[in-house]
Amino acid sequence: MFPVNRPRRLRQNDPIRRMVRENVLTANDLIYPLFAVPGSSIAQEVKSMPGVYQLSVDKIVEEAKEVRDLGIPAIILFGIPADKDTDATGAWHDCGIVQKAATAVKEAVPDLVIVADTCLCEYTDHGHCGYLETGDLTGRVLNDPTLELLKKTAVSQAKAGADIIAPSGMMDGFVQAIREGLDEAGFTDTPILSYAAKYSSAYYGPFRDAADSAPQFGDRRTYQMDPANGMEALKEVALDIAEGADMLMVKPALAYMDIIWRVKEMTQLPVAAYNVSGEYSMVKAAALNGWVDEQRVVLETLTGFKRAGADLILTYHAKDAVRWMQS
Repeated sequence: MFPVNRPRRLRQNDPIRRMVRENVLTANDLIYPLFAVPGSSIAQEVKSMPGVYQLSVDKIVEEAKEVRDLGIPAIILFGIPADKDTDATGAWHDCGIVQKAATAVKEAVPDLVIVADTCLCEYTDHGHCGYLETGDLTGRVLNDPTLELLKKTAVSQAKAGADIIAPSGMMDGFVQAIREGLDEAGFTDTPILSYAAKYSSAYYGPFRDAADSAPQFGDRRTYQMDPANGMEALKEVALDIAEGADMLMVKPALAYMDIIWRVKEMTQLPVAAYNVSGEYSMVKAAALNGWVDEQRVVLETLTGFKRAGADLILTYHAKDAVRWMQS
């Protein structure tokens, strides 16, 4: 007795495997995060993220050119300001660090898409994503007053050259508020990539070193999502779609592939997955110790996000991944 069906027939050599491959990862799927800091000629490696740097604007421009030359279509900009305050002034000021970086990149590399992370935690002196009640040490952000800050921030980023606005603070109504602000300022064609399902995750640890954005007290569980919840993510996504989001993001990615899949199943909008800092650093640490094959693990992981339904992947592995795919 022999099997009638032999799936191995389509696995027997590389050309056949490539012919029947269901999901193909390309440079076009990737967005590369960059961290802008004041000053010049600065490239300070983030201790918990080997290979990732805090960069002054001139170095950001150099990185942007390299990203463009690799065929990666977009970067996402985060900023670390010189000063922080309760009004997150550095987030929305015309001379803010992200605004300076966006303008410089757009002038030097006009064909590169600039995504601006539109959040406030890097810019507030308490490290939370908006206004707090005076004397409140729990970290419960005041939702509606914070929307006004986000509107100002989004408009200033668009004026500076950002092509896509990506609000990440998980405030109720933030997509609608930003859409209204952009439209009123004449940026009706600027799309919004909403961090629609952003979980309160331990995987963000190294990012807080990179962006100097750790909360000074409390935590972000009153506005970021409970990792145990799936249906709630679909509710958040539906609200953002109704408010005018053009693209949707799930963050983190690795432990939330089921959410990526469910979001993709419910919408025809592009879905992004953020391969976050903790996911990156775990692979880097294991690779540096010789415990895993970094190239194979990274490409397998990124392909897994594609298989789960991600159209776009924000990842610190982007440049390496493209080089490996081209080799």
